[in-house]
Amino acid sequence: MIRRSHQALTTALLLTLSAFAQAAPPPAASFFNDPDIAEAVLSPSGKRLAITSAKGAARVGLVVMDLAPGGPLKRVVGSQSSDVVQVRWANEERLLFSLTDLGEASGSHHRAPGLFAVNVDGSRMRMLVRQTHNFINTDSSHTDSLSWNHRLLLVPELRPGEANDRVLLAETGGIGGIYAENPVWLNVNTGATHAYATTAPASSYRWVVNRQGKAWATLTVRNDRVQAHWLPPNQTGWVQLYDTTVIDQPFTIEGVGDDGTLYVSHVPPGAAQRVLARYDPQTRAPSTTPLVRAPGFDFSGHLLSEGGVLLGVRTLVDSHTTVWLDERMKKFQAQVDRLLAGKLNHIDCRRCGQPDMVALVHSYSDRDPGKLWLYQARPGDGESRWRAIGRLREDIDPATMASLDLQSIQARDGRELPVWITRPEGATGPLPAVVLVHGGPWVRGVVWQWNAWAQFLASRGYVVIEPEFRGSDGYGEAHFRAGFKQWGQAMQDDVTDTLKWAQQQGLASDRACIVGASYGGYAALMGLARDPELYRCGIASLAISDLALMTNGSWWVTDDGAVARRLTLPELVGDPVKDAAMLAANSPVKLAERMKAPLLLAYGELDQRVPLAHGTRMRDALIAAGRPPEWVSYPGEGHGWSKPAHRLDFARRVETFLARHLAPPPQNSGPAPGTTAPAR
Repeated sequence: MIRRSHQALTTALLLTLSAFAQAAPPPAASFFNDPDIAEAVLSPSGKRLAITSAKGAARVGLVVMDLAPGGPLKRVVGSQSSDVVQVRWANEERLLFSLTDLGEASGSHHRAPGLFAVNVDGSRMRMLVRQTHNFINTDSSHTDSLSWNHRLLLVPELRPGEANDRVLLAETGGIGGIYAENPVWLNVNTGATHAYATTAPASSYRWVVNRQGKAWATLTVRNDRVQAHWLPPNQTGWVQLYDTTVIDQPFTIEGVGDDGTLYVSHVPPGAAQRVLARYDPQTRAPSTTPLVRAPGFDFSGHLLSEGGVLLGVRTLVDSHTTVWLDERMKKFQAQVDRLLAGKLNHIDCRRCGQPDMVALVHSYSDRDPGKLWLYQARPGDGESRWRAIGRLREDIDPATMASLDLQSIQARDGRELPVWITRPEGATGPLPAVVLVHGGPWVRGVVWQWNAWAQFLASRGYVVIEPEFRGSDGYGEAHFRAGFKQWGQAMQDDVTDTLKWAQQQGLASDRACIVGASYGGYAALMGLARDPELYRCGIASLAISDLALMTNGSWWVTDDGAVARRLTLPELVGDPVKDAAMLAANSPVKLAERMKAPLLLAYGELDQRVPLAHGTRMRDALIAAGRPPEWVSYPGEGHGWSKPAHRLDFARRVETFLARHLAPPPQNSGPAPGTTAPAR
């Protein structure tokens, strides 16, 4: 991976001054405050840029930049009580956005942020979809706005010479906990709606539409099974592609072309990883010739098209990358990569590859959250123009950040395990270690980019070890399925093996703490119970502690797990009846007597994913065992800390806790990691 060497200092005085300057790491706020630029979206013509930012204001607002030379910049939406999110262009003159309160705790957030429209000059503000609370004044009461259970599904792509004043929404509803959606067209100027004409199967929960909003495929759930349907080109009847369980779907529909061509991801026979391919209507299966393959990684990404032409595919390997199918864009990508060398450069373009192309480039690395650059081709005078738009996080100095590397090790049973290592630049010898376990657990844990928690911990002097244990997504079907019913067992062995490997490699010392949230919090608890000799401390937030409560549910504990308990948890975690003994044996709440190391427990009081009962049961069990934990619960928070004060409070608690328990032996001179100049 990319590394930068520190600039050599030339005098003893400068060395001394530098030591004092570097003693205090960046404050927690630098890592956990909202970014300076949250969203940046080019208009359909590429003549304007919409940005969401709180710079110079108390709240995140919407700013529109005229990209002509000397063009003005105007703040078109601003509020004292709400923040702008989810910005889209309806057409060249009108923008869509939603509103939320980023200062609220997550459990207090209204789940439907509404939908609003506004002109680029700030006029004709209109509420299109209602919220529970009105955050902003519009140009009329708009009592005809749609109910909160509508979400934006698609903004049609503008065709040359055409105007667009409508968007496609999905009205959501549910039966038996399974959500279905009904599409409806909405006029962004008047708020008027008209029906979406389709013969697609009823009760579909996902609609696969082309850039003009025509439905070509849907997914439905009936009798706890998933059915996929497709409308083949030049036909009027829908065809069922499969009918199977949620876990055993033979392929995933990734997108559709204007002509109805389906693009799907699947694991070919005899292959290890998921690839992208076209669906073959003749064989009624994915094509045997992949469109995109990423050896070592499952395909995960989306199609890039313009004007009905597939230009490329954005996918995820160790980092996000773009596979351009268009030769002109291949050449432009190479040009950008030469100009912005040493960075990953993601291109969002209008009139892509054309002589008058406009492109927005996000240039970033593992040590740099990134900077936005604008490219404007100028065919008239034969010159092109680059200009800097701004940095995403101005408080972060990339030169002081740590490097991120992906390693591959062998678990005790021979399974290959991907492991991410974040290590402070210039560090030598074994460092005190934080084993940071991702949540999910059926997700990809880490991507090669700047990651706030890993960088925060590395800035305090720790080596951060993040295993992609079995059950993690993105590394092949076998790796994913190897985690079935392995909570606290082989999945936990993988975490243990990762730390032991890092110690054997001289990366980590014998001073280690295990940390995680959600499933990662569960793994932190199990690590302390199963391997008490390995860890000097643990930090578990939002942690599952009782597998019986998770898989059975309870009439007096409210959560959002009813559908998962019916469709996936019996196979992924365990059947609450048939596997009751296994679940009990791997429930941290039953293993409190084994936990000897200091523990910090943190929960959200309104969490519906992992209810507070998991935390109080774990806390009470540890108190009964004579090992009371440090405890904090955040009022109003759900499954994560969104209130800035809570984010910073938790980060500082983590910093203090780790410094206390991973401090070097007394004979070691110098300050303990994280003990100097704590953020306040």
